Formats: sequence, structure tokens, C-alpha cells
Amino acid sequence: MRGRNGSETLSRKAGYEFVHIAAHKVNEDFPDSAEKLAEYSAVLISDVGKNTFLLPPESFFQFKRTPNKLTTIKEYVEAGGGLGMIGGYMTFMGIGGRAAYKNTVIETILPVVLMTGDDRVEIPEGAVPTVPSGEDFWSGIPSEWPFLLGYNRVEAKPGARVLLRNGDDPLIVLGEYGQGRTLAFATDCAPHWAPAAFCEWEHYGTMWKKLLVWLTRE
Repeated sequence: MRGRNGSETLSRKAGYEFVHIAAHKVNEDFPDSAEKLAEYSAVLISDVGKNTFLLPPESFFQFKRTPNKLTTIKEYVEAGGGLGMIGGYMTFMGIGGRAAYKNTVIETILPVVLMTGDDRVEIPEGAVPTVPSGEDFWSGIPSEWPFLLGYNRVEAKPGARVLLRNGDDPLIVLGEYGQGRTLAFATDCAPHWAPAAFCEWEHYGTMWKKLLVWLTRE
């Protein structure tokens, strides 16, 4: 899901059909059971905080019981689905910690540990990420990547596979949970953290194709 054009761009370049649900439409349009989610090969979350999933109007204003959509995502992954979280100001912990996924079932299934509070790393001067020595996931993609302007700081869990770093901070991390797979993409897929130099990089589509093929076991 995404409120800007990042996911439309990445899915088109990777050759995937993409269903976009804007943050304000989560209550109406996001599936409320693992069985319904199973119609999709993967779920990508970016720039939508936990409360958007957990506080539908029916619960917040009418005091009714409603499905916990974060638990739905966890059950979907346990059964073999794929989940990717893409960085942004309302992803992971986000600006002022307001995305607030720390200590949720989403943190449980992601391959990373989240920070406490604001986790943004702003790099206005730009930083060129590096591929860990010996990592062969990016076969066909040059080791020199375009610069980024920021990301959410996370920590890779033991056993997770780190595909890209900025210094000691992991930027792309793969993991497994239950029968499913999970991806943490700690920078953005759209400006400002992912500038034109990154989003228009000739290998950008190949990068996402590789990640989505892995995530969906295709």
C-alpha cells in the first residue's frame, strides 16, 4: 500500500500486477481475514501507521468488536504469504515514533528489530549504500548503487539476511516466519529518501523483481 506513486512504479518495472490501497481506505478495502489476503502473492506496507489498522471507526466511535488486521497479516504470513515493509515517515516507527509498530505482531514477523521512538536517519548530503561482501543475491546488478537521502534505522534479527547496508545499519533485510517470507526495505521507494537518481536507476526494476520473486517464492 502506498499514498504516493512509489509502489505503482516499482510494481510496473518489476512486472507485477499491483493493487493500491491508500491509507485512508484501509478500513474499507484492506482484507479482514487471512483467507482473503491469500488471494494476493504479497502485501507491501509503507507510510501507514499501526493505528490505521487497529482503530477503525466501528471500534473507536461505536465501540464494536472488529477484526485485528495486523493479526490477519501475521496469520497470512504464517500460512505462506509474503510481507514487505517499505520505509517512510509513517513506517516502522517513523516520525516521532508515530507509526508505532514496535512491540506489535508486525515486528514479530519482520526480520528486523525496531527502534524505540523516532527512527529516522536523515542524510541531506546523501549516502551511497553498500552490498555486504560475498552477497550474491544481486547478481547482474552493479555493486555501485545510487545515493539515498535517508531511511528508518532498524536492527537485523539473528539469522536474517542483510542485502544492503549504510555503514552498520541494514537497509534491505530478508527473513522467514512460519511458512511465509518477510522483507524489510528500510529506505523509501519514492522521494524524498529515494531521489530520482535511485528511482530512475536502470537497475531499479531488476532490484524489485529479485525481491518480489524471493518474497513470493515465484
